[in-house]
Amino acid sequence: MNLEISSNIYLEISILMSGRRESRRSALNDRQDKKVWKEKLTPEQYEVCRLKGTELHFTGKYWDCKEDGVYHCICCGNELFDSETKFDSGTGWPSFWAPAKIQNLKFVLDNSHRMRRMEVQCDNCGAH
Repeated sequence: MNLEISSNIYLEISILMSGRRESRRSALNDRQDKKVWKEKLTPEQYEVCRLKGTELHFTGKYWDCKEDGVYHCICCGNELFDSETKFDSGTGWPSFWAPAKIQNLKFVLDNSHRMRRMEVQCDNCGAH
């Protein structure tokens, strides 16, 4: 999940949690087209947030970020994580043991790459 901290610093968030809920995404967000997202986001942000891309572990500029603050979705500003719950999981991506607000996240089962994982999305706009 690509997130913003302070001024346009974004992070790929790795978190594994169980449970699934119904999304509260609005029809307006579902209709947001590629052109609008490409105008709003950098190419890397678009790849990660909208196309579910990722960067190699331990290579992202902010994977080891120690700044205090609240992490917001880079696409819609939804509050997702707080730096107080961040920990070093050894994965090479920032990890959090709890969301800032559980209702702001959606959990989607991901069985790709012969693994069972939980994808975390912004519940407002569906950003990865």
